[in-house]
Amino acid sequence: MKWMVFGGVALASVAAMASAQADDPLTRPIEPDYAARWLTPQEPVRVHGNFYLVGFGGLNVGLIRTSAGLILIDGAVPQAVAGIEDHLRQLGFKVTDVKFILSTEPHYDHAGGIAALARDSGAKVVASRAGAQVLGLGQSLADDPQFGQLAPYPAVAGVLTLEDGEKLRLGDTVITARATPGHTAGSMSWTWRNCAGSTCRNMVFGASLNPVSTESWGFSDPKHAATVAAFRKTFKAFATLPCDILVTSHPDASGGDVKLAKFRASQTPNPFVDPGACRAYAAKYEGLLDARIARERSGTAKP
Repeated sequence: MKWMVFGGVALASVAAMASAQADDPLTRPIEPDYAARWLTPQEPVRVHGNFYLVGFGGLNVGLIRTSAGLILIDGAVPQAVAGIEDHLRQLGFKVTDVKFILSTEPHYDHAGGIAALARDSGAKVVASRAGAQVLGLGQSLADDPQFGQLAPYPAVAGVLTLEDGEKLRLGDTVITARATPGHTAGSMSWTWRNCAGSTCRNMVFGASLNPVSTESWGFSDPKHAATVAAFRKTFKAFATLPCDILVTSHPDASGGDVKLAKFRASQTPNPFVDPGACRAYAAKYEGLLDARIARERSGTAKP
């Protein structure tokens, strides 16, 4: 096992963010009309202990405060970078406090803002080996079920790679990389232990498990057997993760939007605490994959 050791402003509107960053090549808006559905303004919130949400209504960006600096998880789309950095300031932090940026998947909706955030903070970006390859190109490869329909985004150089089960330490916090391929070959989820006083929780920031693809991609096609096998392995592994609090890259994929609404109304008991969340998340998307394959084989879905 390898260890890596390294020592009230309102959120601007989506339109204002896009306008302000239009001349910066790293924050130039990507598909702004489509992406706007993800960028519902949302105040930052501390979920438990040293873990915060600093993203948006349809895109989670995680923040972990450690004794040696901050860790961000994901970077949303490029036009969201100003909003993320505003959220850090609202919480009393500086963007230069960020030491690592962890990537869940190399798609523009989660990785598009990483290059700008890394530039502004000086942080090291961390991903799976396959994820780092795509981040370095700024566009998906042919093994991605959505290849050909996703917009390119600013490439990220010098990515630190971790394998499944390897750990990253920053100060008093240890993060474990959890390979969760399927949605992309490079998808990675992240787990750690998070304490608020004497109350400690097993935290999971989960990558997408959604078996979505272009119309021409067939999950029942023998050519894509490796992707289906990767999904099966991921579902099994994800269901057995130590998991008290699950946050996913798209909040509505795991009911996180509902939990956050309840949390804002009352934090006791904490609605995010759900030991069955990881099992339910894996089961939901395994069921969708099974249904997709069944439709393909019956001829009621395009291959």
